[in-house]
Amino acid sequence: QVQLVESGGGLVQPGGSLRLSCEASGSISSIGDMYWYRQAPGKLRELVAKITRGGTTHYGDSVKGRFTISRDNAKNTVYLQMNSLKPEDTAVYYCNANIVLGSIGRNYWGQGTQVTVSS
Repeated sequence: QVQLVESGGGLVQPGGSLRLSCEASGSISSIGDMYWYRQAPGKLRELVAKITRGGTTHYGDSVKGRFTISRDNAKNTVYLQMNSLKPEDTAVYYCNANIVLGSIGRNYWGQGTQVTVSS
């Protein structure tokens, strides 16, 4: 059994910063690519950022230059540093990861954490 648990969401003023964390737990053999997605009310879920096991990163166009994804492989944790936040960043943020248990790999989602950017 694998769990992805996000933390760090909350209410922040425009221009502010937040740092999200997502820790994977369970009988994990290895973790491949890790992702952050977000979903705003009435909108489709969108990719925010991706990081490979080796540290190569990719960002959605709307967050480039403001958000930074990183990971600590020893802690099975991925982070999302969000700076210069805008009201349009308001959404539920979800962690996603490709995880191998024994010899079986599959994709897992966290439960989500709310980020609200408002004055």
